[in-house]
Amino acid sequence: MLYFIQQDTIAQTAQDTAAVSEEKTLSIFDLLLSGGIAGQIIILILFILLFAAVYIYFERLFAIKSASQVDKNFMHQIKDSVSNGNIESAKMRCSQADNPVARLTEKGISRIGSPLEDINTAIENAGRLEVYKLEKNVSILATIAGAAPMIGFLGTVIGMVIAFHELATSSGQAQMGLLAEGIYTAMTTTVAGLIVGIIAYIGYNHLVVKTDKVVHQMEATAVDFLDLLNEPA
Repeated sequence: MLYFIQQDTIAQTAQDTAAVSEEKTLSIFDLLLSGGIAGQIIILILFILLFAAVYIYFERLFAIKSASQVDKNFMHQIKDSVSNGNIESAKMRCSQADNPVARLTEKGISRIGSPLEDINTAIENAGRLEVYKLEKNVSILATIAGAAPMIGFLGTVIGMVIAFHELATSSGQAQMGLLAEGIYTAMTTTVAGLIVGIIAYIGYNHLVVKTDKVVHQMEATAVDFLDLLNEPA
């Protein structure tokens, strides 16, 4: 009889432990939504920033990838056309390519006959415009990378203020469980802010590297074109 009582006690203890474990288990979604109005607003703002960061990253990535696709024989064809005096053919080849390198070359071709310094200036001005197009909205990623962690930390500070306010208004009789719940819920905003900031920061630096490669490509093409004009007739 004593054996069965012990077995029932062990079984009941196991059930109670399982029940406690289930009560302590909280999904991330529930955790984010249980932070009160202030926490939910902060999470919503961070979600919007994350969506904007991901959209800008992929939009710019595809644009930069398209801009970097240059035919290896492009400059050889341009050199042949310019050397033979077929300027219109060279312009047509640039129009067909439709990329930053081709547009820079077309700008230089359109200035053939002008002083070399004027041609160089025209290419530099066109290059600045192309770089501006490539870097469009990329600075927003840098802003999100810096602002998201601060917004998350703001949510944590608000949560801590609310938790200690509850402690103060309860004359020190507030339950520690309620305080702990408010604190770890507030901390989720910092975690969310750091995640968004890290994603935006990595995306920004990756786009900067990709853009630099296209800029170096344009610089090399400009140098080749100016060397072509400097060649003796």
